[in-house]
Amino acid sequence: MKRFHGGRSSVGVAWAAMLSASVLTGCRPPESAEATTPEAPPPAAIAAYVPRLGDLVFQSSPRGPLINAIEGATQSPYSHCGIVARRDEAWVVVEAVEPVKETPLAQWIARGRQAGFAVYRFEEKYADKLPVMIAAARRHLGKPYDMRYDFDDEKLYCSELIYKAFREATGEECGAVCRLGELNWRPYETFIRMLEGGDLPLERRMITPRAVSEATQLKLVLRKGI
Repeated sequence: MKRFHGGRSSVGVAWAAMLSASVLTGCRPPESAEATTPEAPPPAAIAAYVPRLGDLVFQSSPRGPLINAIEGATQSPYSHCGIVARRDEAWVVVEAVEPVKETPLAQWIARGRQAGFAVYRFEEKYADKLPVMIAAARRHLGKPYDMRYDFDDEKLYCSELIYKAFREATGEECGAVCRLGELNWRPYETFIRMLEGGDLPLERRMITPRAVSEATQLKLVLRKGI
């Protein structure tokens, strides 16, 4: 999920290719996963999970500079997350990758490191709001992934999609918004500055996967391999 803002210096441009590779390996499904059919047998990890509409699922994305920075800065194994929904009688995950899309649930789980994932469920009092949240998330389908982690709606990152969809449905926040400077950013300063063309946007507001998982409206219902 995480990225930061700034100008486009020659250093920043030079890192664009590396950054794109991070998205491909860390936030976007690999081509082999895209080729998996929805009817393919789910990984063993999914056997214990009985999906429910509106569940939030979290995973550790494949390693890369961006994913290392996300997990390290937030001090959490959660580098990606999405919303469980139904499409044509099948379970899917509405997620902000490149672009915002729906991915078959089994395929989504298989994409994480060692197919590990965690499931968080909203309190029962939100049951009637969850279809509204999913509809709000789906209105962003097709939008590009936000590699700068801004809070505008032109581009979106994974936890931002969940946060905004839940807020639209309920008027409540799902997790605490923080600033980059409040995270464990120092070990990743060089990466951040290269990303930003030299800037260090410590005041940038963001919502992290970890923060969403710690929302007071949620409870952990399953954790496998993560």
